[in-house]
Amino acid sequence: MASNDLSSLLFFAIPLGFLAYVFLTQRRRVRSVQQMQDSIVVGEEVRTTSGLFGRVDALTPAEVHLEVAPGVVVRFDRRAIDSRLTPGASPSAQQSAGGPTQDE
Repeated sequence: MASNDLSSLLFFAIPLGFLAYVFLTQRRRVRSVQQMQDSIVVGEEVRTTSGLFGRVDALTPAEVHLEVAPGVVVRFDRRAIDSRLTPGASPSAQQSAGGPTQDE
């Protein structure tokens, strides 16, 4: 009878452990994205969640203004910033590194 009790306990404990793992890793990822979004400064190049690349022109607590072309500034919610671009790597250089060349 003790083995039956143990199998019943495992029947509920294993899915609960898995759900706890999923929630904790998601929470950790959200926290790291929020920290990155809070630490953005003017002049950095970023990518939005919609895939738009731009340089941060101005910041407010809720918004970020991105310069996407010379003289073209668009306004985004600060939460729409997905990632920073690595210094020295332009979006065109990152795109052409994995894509086909025009010589083909």
